[in-house]
Amino acid sequence: MMDWTDRHCRFFHRLLSRRVWLYTEMVTAEAALRGHRERLLGFGAEEHPVALQLGGSDPLRLAQAAVIGEDFGYDEINLNVGCPSDRVQEGRFGACLMAEPDRVAHAVAAMQMRVDVPVTVKCRIGIDDQDSEIDLERFLAGVADAGCRTFIVHARKAWLQGLSPKQNREVPPLDYGRVYRLKAAHPELEIVLNGGIGSLAQAQAHLARVDGVALGRAAYQNPYLLADVDACLFAATGAPPSRRDVLEALVPYAERHLRGGGRLNNVTRHILGLYHGRPRARAFRRYLSERAPAEGGDIHVLREAIRIAEGEGRAAFLAAE
Repeated sequence: MMDWTDRHCRFFHRLLSRRVWLYTEMVTAEAALRGHRERLLGFGAEEHPVALQLGGSDPLRLAQAAVIGEDFGYDEINLNVGCPSDRVQEGRFGACLMAEPDRVAHAVAAMQMRVDVPVTVKCRIGIDDQDSEIDLERFLAGVADAGCRTFIVHARKAWLQGLSPKQNREVPPLDYGRVYRLKAAHPELEIVLNGGIGSLAQAQAHLARVDGVALGRAAYQNPYLLADVDACLFAATGAPPSRRDVLEALVPYAERHLRGGGRLNNVTRHILGLYHGRPRARAFRRYLSERAPAEGGDIHVLREAIRIAEGEGRAAFLAAE
């Protein structure tokens, strides 16, 4: 998710689960080719497995960007054909490319010729008036013929004219049945369901019909649900990490980031939902939201936030006030 799943977010999420597959925020092919690569593409070895999500429409440029991603060590290259924002439409990539399955197929083929890691596609079930199952089948079949074996399918269509990106996440109705039927028609492909999945119980129910599930905003807004993924979905043994365990493991990472000239808020903005639904969650969020972005916000702010969330001493009392 753009502006959300940066390297700090991914490091934090990896502390919650060893098994989830992490994705970068979308990086355009042009940015990967011309921008500050370490800032845009750099990541820690702790994040594996992790996929680089690219946006673009030029097969040659996408192939070049995919090579750069593989050289950085990413485990997968994912082409975003699902984002409905105005910015991506102006650049002729994202969801608008669902109207050009041949171009997407050429891009996938070009990338696969240049890299050894899997090339996958994230898409919608349709766009605008191109919204029939025949249209979706035509898109998927053409891209699959180019060699793509994995599709992450957001179970909503996108209205590229008339709805904002936020509305496109909420207004078009979810149609899980269409994704189920897609999987049933293509047992040879890996179909991952995305959209509106808010709990692991829901994820488990969907997994009876598809090969995987992708969590976006639910995992960001209530990240601790990821702590149960390894046991619930991968039969891992052992107790999940506590919220405090996760934050204590995050402290050295935040300290390194601060020593490198970063700001505490770069890291802590991603953890505000960790105590979602728990006592003192509001105090935890408020304390970090006010103190971490401030000039001079240092590691003591994070340590104090931990004490507040855990109900320890005067700090928790003052925050609750």
